[in-house]
Amino acid sequence: MLGRLLPPFWLHWILEVTCSGYPVTVSSVPLWLATVEIWCSVINGASIMQDRDLGIYKPAESTTSRHLPCSHELCKSGSGCTSPKQPCPYSIEYFSENTTSSGLLIEDTLHLNSREGHVPVNASVIIGCGRKQSGDYLDGIAPDGLLGLGMADISVPSFLARAGLVRNSFSMCFKEDSSGRIFFGDQGVSSQQSTPFVPLYGKLQTYAVNVDKSCIGHKCLEGTSFQALVDSGTSFTSLPPDVYKAFTMEFDKQMNASKVPYEDSTWKYCYSASPLEMPDVPTITLAFAANKSFQAVNPILPFNDKQGALAGFCLAVLPSTEPIGIIAQNFLVGYHVVFDRESMELGWYRSECRDVDNSTTVPLGPSQRDSPEDPLPSNEQQTSPAVTPATAGTAPLSSATTNLQMLLASSYSLLLLTMSTVFFIS
Repeated sequence: MLGRLLPPFWLHWILEVTCSGYPVTVSSVPLWLATVEIWCSVINGASIMQDRDLGIYKPAESTTSRHLPCSHELCKSGSGCTSPKQPCPYSIEYFSENTTSSGLLIEDTLHLNSREGHVPVNASVIIGCGRKQSGDYLDGIAPDGLLGLGMADISVPSFLARAGLVRNSFSMCFKEDSSGRIFFGDQGVSSQQSTPFVPLYGKLQTYAVNVDKSCIGHKCLEGTSFQALVDSGTSFTSLPPDVYKAFTMEFDKQMNASKVPYEDSTWKYCYSASPLEMPDVPTITLAFAANKSFQAVNPILPFNDKQGALAGFCLAVLPSTEPIGIIAQNFLVGYHVVFDRESMELGWYRSECRDVDNSTTVPLGPSQRDSPEDPLPSNEQQTSPAVTPATAGTAPLSSATTNLQMLLASSYSLLLLTMSTVFFIS
């Protein structure tokens, strides 16, 4: 799914935020998008969520909104401006075919709950007020907008940190029942595992990590190291072609179940199952340097028969069209994932994301440390040091890497699961 917005029949996160007292729903959290993009006009032809009151943002109805002038340091419009005082336009061309968004940049106030339920925190952010969308947006992708969490100066975490409201870090927790939360300023817990972010093609501009090995069951596969983007905004994890081949062959070898075709040609490794007989699925573990590991909690995608009963499941991992992989949302379920932009590390620990529905706070202390770290197979403990970020990502450029750089300059896919998500200041 690298470089594509997801098809409109897939669902999205539903993120409730308030801009200056004006309720807005943001439909997804791509980690590479810079600013918030909120649609200020109805997307004609949008077929998804028509039973929902879309929170169309109207700057004129917000007492704290103002157009960002072309003279502002974060206005990158270039030839789109004819005078310094003109409202700053933006235009984004996505990697999905003919998918674009354009409009004006607006500065407004974002209201966030504090972790302890105190008075909401008011944060000034820049919003891309979308006037015109095309391509996949017309089929209902992100009907209200997108929230940007990337490393760029114009992203929401960057604004919050520069204002001194939080530490320069944020975290997400993901539950298997399709709920979750985002905590701005959270740096996790002392017992979490971590691995450094690394540059891609010489630039430390994305949440990329080095994976040393891919492990299926008790076997770690040689020659399966790769770089991966960590992105909650992509539904399914993908692997570079050579890693995917070795990975799926070993998974299929260890599966004690009949392989069956699935009507969706996206999935190549599907197996029979029933409500009374679910075969054992081998564990999938990504091994990092210094004996750090990340085990996917539920890497399969079940499917039903015509009567609605469980008929089988597919391995929910895809081959990437690029020389890098993506650790996507389906692997992050069951974890609290920390994007620490101060130490430039990815952190993670098992978490049930407690009290999501009924509480204004989620404890970040010992109560969430009861899950053990994901162990590597005993014969695969590593002693190699972590790869130095300065020496990573030096692969020669190719047509594939050029496409990737185009992708990283914009944004791409959305989340699969509908998640009731709440923002908190830690």
